[in-house]
Amino acid sequence: MKIYDTLIIGGGQAGVSVAYFLRRRKLDYVILDDQDQAGGSWLQTWDSLRLFSPTQFSSLSGWMMSKSQEEYPTKTEFIRYLQAYEKRYNFPVRRNTKVISVTKERGIFKVETNQAIWYSKTLVSATGTAGQPFVPNYPNQELFQGNQLHSLDYRNADELIHKKVLIVGGGNSGAQILAEVSKVAQTEWVTLDAPQFLPDDIDGRYLFNAATQKFLDKPVNTSSGVKTSLRNIVMVNSVKDARDRNVLHAKRPFISFYEKGVIWRDNIQEEFDLVIWCTGFKANLEHLQSLGIIKNNRIETNYTRSVQEPNLWLVGYGSWTGFASATIYGVGKTARQTVKEISEVFNVGSD
Repeated sequence: MKIYDTLIIGGGQAGVSVAYFLRRRKLDYVILDDQDQAGGSWLQTWDSLRLFSPTQFSSLSGWMMSKSQEEYPTKTEFIRYLQAYEKRYNFPVRRNTKVISVTKERGIFKVETNQAIWYSKTLVSATGTAGQPFVPNYPNQELFQGNQLHSLDYRNADELIHKKVLIVGGGNSGAQILAEVSKVAQTEWVTLDAPQFLPDDIDGRYLFNAATQKFLDKPVNTSSGVKTSLRNIVMVNSVKDARDRNVLHAKRPFISFYEKGVIWRDNIQEEFDLVIWCTGFKANLEHLQSLGIIKNNRIETNYTRSVQEPNLWLVGYGSWTGFASATIYGVGKTARQTVKEISEVFNVGSD
């Protein structure tokens, strides 16, 4: 029975970020990834998606992404970068390997997959959130006879021509999908609060600068007069175009579904063919259920390290595992610290 020093579950941006720092150590590790190619959750995003920062702010540790032909890289460009990144550093990845459960046997992690059983002394879970799409519950939702689609399953608007589409969710995904669908279909947009648009000359690099300042426990520079949040909508070209077409108007949530559509707060019924939920994701932690340390779909951590299971680290799930850790720009900071702590377990030095 081979026992690895560490296993990384998930080969997306979080998993390869951890591997980048692990490769400098004299540790025996493997990445277990359920995809058939590099790219992680980016492989499941819609076709026209654009990152909302230039390439220098859309790169992982150690190697800059090649400059995009336009200001903001496309989904395809970033996937190609992830594939080249993995090849450049020759990470040991086992493809099409889905982790089913994780247990402990005599202090060793036993990782059961669809391919084989793996054993390790330490474990990094980097499965992110894309496998657990979140859809809020509305009264009479089951009565709606139209289609419902989460942004995870949306690819393009080819089949939505002349349809009537309700888009729910106020982040960048909601705004970008609204911008695309509204070109071919009649749309309405629902957000919990009024969507927050950044000025045209402010993009993701400013959001990540704010995240870095928080990471370093320094005051956030607000000299620009703009309050930034990772939930702000960046005005990429498609969203600017939607603004020019006067479609960026959001309503507050409806109160109920009915058979043909939704009922608004003034009790007016409106018919829709399709609802697209751009309402985010929950942490994908199913594989860790057997450890008995999950509460309210979270694991108590000290930064990325599990409090109850100290040889387990969680990387890339959101602010509870390090501020901005679910972003391209932010994950490197949490990955570096994670590997520093793993190195201390094996006494092999750190950066």
